[in-house]
Amino acid sequence: MIHAEISIYPIGTDNTSLSFYIAKAVDSIKEFKSVKHQLTPMGTILESDRLENIFEAARAMMETVHMLGVKRVEVVLKIDSRQDKNQTMQEKVDSVRRHL
Repeated sequence: MIHAEISIYPIGTDNTSLSFYIAKAVDSIKEFKSVKHQLTPMGTILESDRLENIFEAARAMMETVHMLGVKRVEVVLKIDSRQDKNQTMQEKVDSVRRHL
């Protein structure tokens, strides 16, 4: 299972609030059947069984923000690829919570 955290940073907007752009970026992948996502305060978690699907979602999110008129978009993508165990993002969170 592949997990990734993506953060999208529109640069050069007229407002310090970026929630509109982030909402549109996340909305652009809601129909992706091969990628699950979970919004967090600091980024969006993506989950898929194929890395190509993660990259496709990241590209769609970035291009969506560009289509909104933003000339420069910074994207930070952190990837966790685990092959010894098939574990969902919720299972990873549950595993940590058992130790709390």
